[in-house]
Amino acid sequence: MTTKLAWPRATLTLLAAATLLTSLSACAPLVVGGLATTAVMATDRRTSGTQLEDEGIELRAANRLRETLGERGHINITSYNRQALLTGEVPTEADKQRAEQVLAGVDNVKSVVNELAVLGNSSFSQRSSDVLITGRVKASIADAQDLSMHAFKVVTERGTVYLMGRVTEREASRVAQVARHVPGVQRVVRVLEVISEAELARLQPQPAPANASAVPASRDAGN
Repeated sequence: MTTKLAWPRATLTLLAAATLLTSLSACAPLVVGGLATTAVMATDRRTSGTQLEDEGIELRAANRLRETLGERGHINITSYNRQALLTGEVPTEADKQRAEQVLAGVDNVKSVVNELAVLGNSSFSQRSSDVLITGRVKASIADAQDLSMHAFKVVTERGTVYLMGRVTEREASRVAQVARHVPGVQRVVRVLEVISEAELARLQPQPAPANASAVPASRDAGN
């Protein structure tokens, strides 16, 4: 089975709070989400190549959207297994559609889920609340004995939690149930790629074989 890092709920919440200043900068209307660390890459259900592709999608999309829309709106870009999620706010419906077109044209993007709202930019306090909700959801997933925290990406926008990942139908239903019970969550949206239990078994790390080359114990000289 996949090794699950059972970090305490308080630890994850504090980690989320520690990222607050960088993720909520008022000078950065475009936010790139989910850059993988070396530790997370080892337990991710995507290949390492796909993880790098997702990072590249987020960076290229951020640059192109900045060129196209400038400072209009507050847009988050999150890519998982080449499925790109747009969240945040833009001032007009035309901007929303244009953002989707731009993202669809980025290399390696397989599909786009456009959850942009035609609204004024969310406030600093709302974004602060969203960061804390994301931390609480991740902590709740880590606390669950039947879920692997690193199988999911969690994005929160104005109290709506978006769940991304490659999971079975059983895991998809369970993680949605877990997220709905987190304080502050208003709605849960599953942006999940459903795989079979057999495929999940193939993705699990295999146990190391017994060391057949171990040196046998030496015999007594008199034998």
